[in-house]
Amino acid sequence: MIFYIYLWGIETAAVMLKALLKNAGLLIILIGVIILGIVVFSGAQTNASLAISLVLIIVGLIGHIVIGKMLE
Repeated sequence: MIFYIYLWGIETAAVMLKALLKNAGLLIILIGVIILGIVVFSGAQTNASLAISLVLIIVGLIGHIVIGKMLE
């Protein structure tokens, strides 16, 4: 499903894609934090689940920086 933004009467899917891409790093960080929160509050801390959340947070941070510089 493609969402369109009407900008002065012109449909532009590229504007929406750029906004989504700009926030992709933050979404990955948020997913990592949610996984980390679920693991910690459930008490089922394993090295694999903690490593997955750590990798998601680091990749999201690096991705946010790199994508932010590319889109400027």
